[in-house]
Order: sequence, then C-alpha cells, then structure tokens
Amino acid sequence: MTLQQLQYFLAAVEHGSFSAAADSLHLAQPSLSEQIRRLEAELGSQLFARGGRGLELTEAGHLLRPHAERTVAAADEARASVREISELTGGTASFGTFGNAPYHLLSDLVQDFRTRYPQVRVRLMGLNSSTVADAVRDGRLEAGLIVLPVDDTGLDVRPAVRDEIVLWSRDPERLREPMTIARLTERPLILSDARFGWDDPTRRQLLDRAQREGVALEPDIEVEYVEAALELAARGLGDVVAARSMAVGRGHARRLDSTPFDPPLYDTFAFVNRRNAHLSPATRAFMHLAEKRIVGAVTRSQRGG
Repeated sequence: MTLQQLQYFLAAVEHGSFSAAADSLHLAQPSLSEQIRRLEAELGSQLFARGGRGLELTEAGHLLRPHAERTVAAADEARASVREISELTGGTASFGTFGNAPYHLLSDLVQDFRTRYPQVRVRLMGLNSSTVADAVRDGRLEAGLIVLPVDDTGLDVRPAVRDEIVLWSRDPERLREPMTIARLTERPLILSDARFGWDDPTRRQLLDRAQREGVALEPDIEVEYVEAALELAARGLGDVVAARSMAVGRGHARRLDSTPFDPPLYDTFAFVNRRNAHLSPATRAFMHLAEKRIVGAVTRSQRGG
C-alpha cells in the first residue's frame, strides 16, 4: 500500500468515477485504475462497486476511507512543515534558555541559524529555567531550553540529553575521589544562580540530597553566572558545583579539574513549548538546531573535550 494509491482512492471517492478522478490529478485514467486495482489486491477486498450514478464504496471502502484521509492529511502536514522550514524568509524565532547556558554554545547556535536563515530575526532570552517555563506557559516566548525539574503545567516537555553535575576545584586533594554531600561542606562553596537560589533546578537536587542526608548546605559565595563562579574557583576562593558541559571549553576551567558526585548527579536538558500550541516555522527551525548543538556540546564534554 502506497501513499499514491491512497490519494488515487480518495480522488475516486470525491469525484465518483475513475475518469473524473484521473482528470483532477492530470493522469491517464488507466494509470489510476491500475493503482486502485493493486490496492484492492493487496487488501483482498473490492473497494468500489458500480452503481447507477457511478462509483459507490463497498463496506471495505467505507472502512478504508477515514484511515486513508488521516494518512494523506498527515503526509500533507509533514510536507508543509518541511517546506516552511526550507523556505523560511522572515519571521522571528522566539526562544528562552536557562541563564547559565554556555555563551559559546549560544553564539554558535545563533551564527548557524542566521547563516541558514539570514532574513529571520532571533529573540533569545536568558533566564532561569523556571522563568523560561513561565514565559512559555504565558505565551511571552514560543519555546525554550530548560533544566529539569520545572512546573510543567500546560507545557509539553521533551527531554533531550543528560549532563553530569560535577565538582570543580583547583585543590587536587578534593578531587582524589568522588564527592559526597557531607564532604562538600568541608571547603568554601561557590554557587551560581544567586537570584533564584534554591529554586534553581541544579541547586534543588543538591538541597534534596543534603536534606535526605541530614546535612546543612549553604554557599559561602553566590554569584549570578557560572562563568563568575568558575573564575572565583580558579582563583582558589572555593569549589563550584556545575554541569560538565557548562565549564568545558572555558578559559578559566583549564585551571580547574573536576570529580563526579557519589552517587552521580545529572542535569536533564529539555525543550518546552505550550501544550497543543502551533510553533512558528522560525522557532521550530531554531529548536531543531538548538537540539543538535546542546546534544553535541554535552557529548563532547563527556568525552573530555
């Protein structure tokens, strides 16, 4: 059974005769008739009976019709989506990211997107994951890249990749073995996302583990951006907890080494958009490239480069 055969079948249903259906499709009538005969042979049932007013559907034809309509409609929608992307000549990609998304990743992403679609504007907002989720839910942004967990009310959430959370330090003694929450309190702790504090998804995981182990976890230094936290760690002012891909490739990270947590901790990066909302072609294209970039960045960081 082919899509073409289903299209010919529906045309015959609509026009009431093979000849009229063939004319509507700019085909020779024998070609259409042959394809419908092949479809009937594959299904093992006759789809049409000739009545006084032309073709009439048999019981098998009536059963096939809604399935054929859905299949052809889905194929048309798929073609339209691809055509919208390939022919993008305007509009705005409206997208939010968590505030500590690597600048080099975002810069490469925007450059790649603008090279492909030079006439499409980009509106890229860097916020905390929970704020991105709120902005998407309220319709202020079409879509976003976040770190789970967030409140997913009214949202479609599509996890993309996991990134290991590690401890970054310039003290080799701290890195001889995997880090535990209890040992995390032994040296000054530097955390990013000062504005959102323990509402930040990565911090929430740390706090949950500390509470389950009966440990009080308080940062000695709080800054807004992970770049600042890593720079302070590189100067020996404390240790930083951050996902591996957030630090790999940054200049100050070369003065730091890392160790995993015991048991391991992970950030899960996910894409969100409003549930049942139709995304603009521009934002859909931007999301497609963003997924390739973030998965690639995390994969490279896991390989150590």
